[in-house]
Amino acid sequence: MIPALIRSLTLGMALFAMNAAAQDTPDYPLGAGDALRIQVFQNPDLTIETRIAENGSITYPLIGAVELGGLSIAAAEKKIAAALEGGGFILQPQVNIILITPRSNQVSVLGQVNRPGRFPLETLTRVSDMLAIAGGATLGGDDFAIVTGLRNGKPYRKTIDIPAIYLHEQSEENIVLSGGDTIYVHRAPVFYIYGEAQRPGVYRIERGMTVMQALAQGGGPTIRGSEWRLRLHRKNADGSVEKISPEMTDAVQSNDIIYVRESIF
Repeated sequence: MIPALIRSLTLGMALFAMNAAAQDTPDYPLGAGDALRIQVFQNPDLTIETRIAENGSITYPLIGAVELGGLSIAAAEKKIAAALEGGGFILQPQVNIILITPRSNQVSVLGQVNRPGRFPLETLTRVSDMLAIAGGATLGGDDFAIVTGLRNGKPYRKTIDIPAIYLHEQSEENIVLSGGDTIYVHRAPVFYIYGEAQRPGVYRIERGMTVMQALAQGGGPTIRGSEWRLRLHRKNADGSVEKISPEMTDAVQSNDIIYVRESIF
């Protein structure tokens, strides 16, 4: 009986020490992405490690979904304890929550990636590492990623050339990330081709793409079409649409519309 009492006292002291460490930032509001370890004194079956979902809730044994978003650690402990006691599961439960990985030590990867979400930040994690964790860019993703965050307390923003990271050794594009950074991969720019084209539709603009290459992407003109009778519609910064008779070597811009007209012969 005495050894059991000693074990209980030891566990209680350990829980108290861990709780004190977790309360170093008592006003820290829990939120989506925070990773937690939740323990109930003398109830090891109720020890779980979980991450707060985007809706601010977790799922806890016996009581189900619990909204923790916006609560301090102390308030979250009281809420879980009240639910356990109110449900008649445990008499006067002592709940301890430890913040394992705060979302400030995570990086969000958003946009056109295969597995968007928040991911833990490890030592010297670079853009290439985080993009790999997120499954890389989708087929519709741009060649550029935008990294935003804070550096020395000031807003930070950098556009990253993704292929350059992998094509060049020691690329300056492959920066080291900081906690709280966000990587955003936008939709790749596209152009439209219609009229007497073999494969009218919407296509991704490759780097340096010319009108000739864009026409080839659409399968070239049909028998009735002419590669020399193209009309390009381009929206200007003021919202007006300019109609151009392009040269084959002209560069294609985002959202250009290429109309392949019929041959006059």
